[in-house]
Amino acid sequence: MYSILVADAIAREGVAHLTDQPGFRVDVKTGMKEAELRACVADYDAVVVRSATKITRPVFEAAKRLKVVGRAGIGVDNIDVEAATEHGVVVINTPDANAVSAAELALAHLFSLCRRLPAADASVKAGEWARGRYTGTEVTGKTLGVIGYGTIGRIVAARALGLKMRVVAHDPFVSAEIYAAHGVQPLALDDLLAGSDFVTLHCPLIEQTRNLLSRERLALMKPGARLINCARGGLVDEEALHDALVSGHLAGAALDVFMKEPPGSSPLLALANVECTPHLGASTEEAQFAVGVEIARLVAAYLIDGEVVSAVNLPRVASEQAGRLRPYQDLAHRLGRLLARMIDAPLQGIEVSLQGAAGELDTRPVAIEALVGYLQEHHTRPVNRVNALLVADREGLAFGESRSLKAHDYVSLIVVTGRAADRGVVLMGTLFDERYPRLVRIDNYEIEAGLKGDMLFTRHDDRPGVVGALGTVLGESGINISRMHIGSAEDSPHAVAAIEMSTPLTDAQMERIRSIPAVSKAFQVTL
Repeated sequence: MYSILVADAIAREGVAHLTDQPGFRVDVKTGMKEAELRACVADYDAVVVRSATKITRPVFEAAKRLKVVGRAGIGVDNIDVEAATEHGVVVINTPDANAVSAAELALAHLFSLCRRLPAADASVKAGEWARGRYTGTEVTGKTLGVIGYGTIGRIVAARALGLKMRVVAHDPFVSAEIYAAHGVQPLALDDLLAGSDFVTLHCPLIEQTRNLLSRERLALMKPGARLINCARGGLVDEEALHDALVSGHLAGAALDVFMKEPPGSSPLLALANVECTPHLGASTEEAQFAVGVEIARLVAAYLIDGEVVSAVNLPRVASEQAGRLRPYQDLAHRLGRLLARMIDAPLQGIEVSLQGAAGELDTRPVAIEALVGYLQEHHTRPVNRVNALLVADREGLAFGESRSLKAHDYVSLIVVTGRAADRGVVLMGTLFDERYPRLVRIDNYEIEAGLKGDMLFTRHDDRPGVVGALGTVLGESGINISRMHIGSAEDSPHAVAAIEMSTPLTDAQMERIRSIPAVSKAFQVTL
């Protein structure tokens, strides 16, 4: 049974999707303050919000079962993502569901600024007919500067190109090939500001972008330019923007967002060359439906089978690749758990290599699972793919990943290497029929063993009678051997055994295994 709290209003179809899932209990409680949320959050596995409810560090500290926070929309500045990561909570958003609505609002503001529509409307309704007072400007042939070339920025740019505008853009995370394919010119931020007739913001609010348009950068803007902000209020220094508008350096600004919402008595509201809307970027019937249903679908998928397509604190995985990744992630996780039992000394580093067909996949989601498997064997606090890298970094555990399209003897191979101060362990695994995890190598010992259930592993002298001695102890303990696999290494006097058992051994029974003279190492693990 999973308990889900819907803390902000979303489309009823989204709530219905959650309530329709077997084993889901859904509570809709909107308008809660932080103290109220802290008091009840311990009862929930998931929380769904929009922009009103704030999920702060104290909320995460009070959450005992919380696995996922779903944000119906793109911005996550109302969620402490750092705290979520530390507590192993995945934060999922819907970056594309309301993209068209947000882009269309920016374009609506673009036209409104050019033709002064709110002022002209108020004038006519006041009984005036002052046509000469509202002479505007065309957008055709003008330069639009797009700051943030993600999904929304690209939609705005495409529409602007259709309006015969010149489009330039700034986004340090987008390659030159993408810009070229879209017919958009990339520019440094200062150059974009200096050369654009209109500037529109479409980037997230993070520490690096707070006050991105500072007083100094606003001064760089082309005299008479107009600014559109339908992203986040904290991107712009509002006091500096006020001064630039009053001085006439900027001809106008259209603001859908503010540093403080609602903006109260902000001086910007008193300016005739400022047009405002109350954070309407996603306020269309289509967007409300889309973000509500999409976040419900994503939260349900994560709770049911761990599928993550859109998360802000996990690598993004294309939906078409998620299904193919899952069995490899499972294999890597089992290898990581086995590694934790194979080496007693603290590890200095773990390296994960995807080879052959596995090398065609995104390495990070698979490699992380090996790290999770290892860390879970050593920690009582929750460790998962959300916080595994953070936990490893705090422990001084180096982590590396690589890929190769070559894999000796197997179609695909995952190699997990653990390095301690005085030794290392190499484990290799593959998938049979793309589904069944198999161990195929321990260091130099070739072996083919399933990785499931209760398993006993030994390292012993490679001589007659050892396998019989192991079987005798298990038999006298009332434990059935499902499968036994023996691995040997060329020119080695030792061998390894991997034994699938019906039930785990007690401590006393393990001591009997270890007391067999030929056995130099023995441990059990449940996979």
